[in-house]
Order: sequence, then structure tokens, then C-alpha cells
Amino acid sequence: MRVNNVELECVTGMKSQFPETGLPEIAFAGKSNVGKSSLINSMMYRKSLARTSSDPGKTRTINFYNIENDLYFVDLPGYGYAKVSKKEREKWGKFIEDYLKERETLRTVLLLIDIRHEPGANDIQMYDWLAYYDFNVVVIATKKDKIKRSQLQKHLSGIRKGLNMRKDDIIIPFSSETKEGRDELWDLIENLI
Repeated sequence: MRVNNVELECVTGMKSQFPETGLPEIAFAGKSNVGKSSLINSMMYRKSLARTSSDPGKTRTINFYNIENDLYFVDLPGYGYAKVSKKEREKWGKFIEDYLKERETLRTVLLLIDIRHEPGANDIQMYDWLAYYDFNVVVIATKKDKIKRSQLQKHLSGIRKGLNMRKDDIIIPFSSETKEGRDELWDLIENLI
């Protein structure tokens, strides 16, 4: 998709403020600091519309990016951030769960996993939740540029095995630095919408 017009249309912590345009939505989920904002910027052909930060847990709202008035990218708060109170984590968890369960315009959830590491307990929990609710799970293995090419299959296999991925679920290696995986991911998104 050629992206010329994009805007951060809605930043909210309340369901009542979600856009009601009927446009299809692609949600981005993942652990804090997995590279969600960098990936979203790369997919939108922008450098810093989605704010990146070295501070985990920066995104505490659900952010809706309107792409060409054709679809929304939906940036969900990162999970697994330890410096946030348990009460705050539970509040975020409920908010995210309500969005994922109730949003009729949601086409898929892209689950971001850092390719350098085995999936953690929170990643496995999120994958299992998505699989339980019958989402077509697409795993994006971020930070591909941080490993050697010869290590790629080993790391992808580790993610697939660590999540106990279903046979039909897709995994796409991605690098926000080199843009590897961007065209493949856009092809997938265009097919979904």
C-alpha cells in the first residue's frame, strides 16, 4: 500500500472514545520495548509519528492511526512492564481484553516478539488468549537486523516452538531498521482488509 496520508486520530483510555467510522483495524500487541512504535512508523513510512522510547511502558493508551482513510493501525499498551503497579497492569489488561473481544472492526492482531529471545510467559499468555478466541494469529519477529542471517531459522523455530504455534499461524521476520518484512506484512494486511 502506498501511504501518503496518515494521522494519529485518537489517543484514549476509554472505550467511549474509540472511533466509530467502521474502518477495519489491525492491532499491534507485544511486550514493552519489543519495537511496536518503530514497526508502526516503518509501516506508515514515517520516522516518528508513533512515539518511540527507551522507557518501557510508555504507551498507556490505545492509539488509533488512520491510514489513508482506509484502515486503522491500533497500538495497544505494551504488557509485562514490571515498574507499573499490579493494579495498573490489571486495569490495562482489562482495557485491552475488552477492546480485543468487543471490537467488530478488528481484522487481526499482530503479536510482536523480539526475535533474539524465546517468548516469555506474557507472550505465551497473549498468544494462548488470541488462539483461544480464534484469532488468526500473525507473529511479527521484530529486530531481525540484530541477529545473523545464519541464525534466522533457529530463532524463528524457537519462537514457533516457544509459543506452541498452530500450523496455520503466520510468522514474519521484520526489521524496522532495514525495512525487511514490510512488503510482506503490507501484502498480508491488504488481504485481510
